[in-house]
Amino acid sequence: MQTIDYKYIIKPRASRKIFTFYSNVAKKYRHTYDKEDLKRDVQNAVFSMYKIERSLLRREPTLTRWTNYHMVNTDKWYFAYTIDGDTITIVDACHAQNMHEK
Repeated sequence: MQTIDYKYIIKPRASRKIFTFYSNVAKKYRHTYDKEDLKRDVQNAVFSMYKIERSLLRREPTLTRWTNYHMVNTDKWYFAYTIDGDTITIVDACHAQNMHEK
């Protein structure tokens, strides 16, 4: 079985959603959630993007705003993305607890 060596592009919207989510967690739980926790959680979310089309299984989008994209999820994050040849572009991210239509 041949594996494709994908290139990944993470759009600012996707990375901003992750950082904003964990920044809000840090504000809400400022006595128990520190900058190291924020850094670790952001890093884990970003690292999970590099599993798209490798170990994370593609799913049908559940949000109407993601209708024209592929979707994949980890235990905490959902990602909308496109594939063009060997390039995967992650266009949006949504934490699992926020996965609903607005």
